Amino acid sequence: MTAEPADDTRTRILRAALDLFAEHGYQRTALRQIADRLRLTKAAILYHFPAKEHLLAALIEPLVADLERLLDSAEELPTDQARWAVLEGWVDTMLTHRRPLGMLFHDIALITRGDTYNRLMRIAMRANDRIAGPDAGRRERVRAVQAVAMCSDPVVFFTDVSDEVLRADMLDGVRRLLAAPGADAPRAAEPGPVTGRRRPGRPRALGREQVEAARRMHAAGTHSVDDIAAALGVSRATVYRHLEQTAAK
Repeated sequence: MTAEPADDTRTRILRAALDLFAEHGYQRTALRQIADRLRLTKAAILYHFPAKEHLLAALIEPLVADLERLLDSAEELPTDQARWAVLEGWVDTMLTHRRPLGMLFHDIALITRGDTYNRLMRIAMRANDRIAGPDAGRRERVRAVQAVAMCSDPVVFFTDVSDEVLRADMLDGVRRLLAAPGADAPRAAEPGPVTGRRRPGRPRALGREQVEAARRMHAAGTHSVDDIAAALGVSRATVYRHLEQTAAK
């Protein structure tokens, strides 16, 4: 009987590990569970991955490598082309790796181990620089950081939305952020009666799924109200209103 190729076994292990990490979390998944699911011995798992951390690194590696290739390909492009090549490519990469991203969202502290965290930080800084452009000021750099979040965070918050729909929504939001008239500084209001009009494209209220996403982002303490507003395409006032309604319940 012909032995199973090593690469096939390795792929099966990674697939089973991702399934179990997604179901139970990385910390609560033992190597024995992965072995049992595949009808292998624990020793067989350890032959390919000497420690559970190696499984995590292998699952994240395709995402990290794709982001590095994306940024490398944008290096020689003119500033504006590079900005949108990075933003669109970032969205596509996030959508391609939705499942590993979902796993990381629940065990985010795990990426601080080893070299993966440092690589991701370098990637984030490179992306921020390409999006902000040369000689960018503070406001441009802040918006660049927000833009990267807008091209990432919705992928883990809107898991029931199709890739095509979510991609369109994410890119629409980031275009509004970077191209909105008067984005550099708020303008003084013109004298006259209050009409109740609002900026086009910024909804007055959030849908139920968006409200839940805003609550999770706020409760996690990883996003400011500005970040949440940018990710959901609404004003800060809208986010505050829904968070206040939640707190009052």
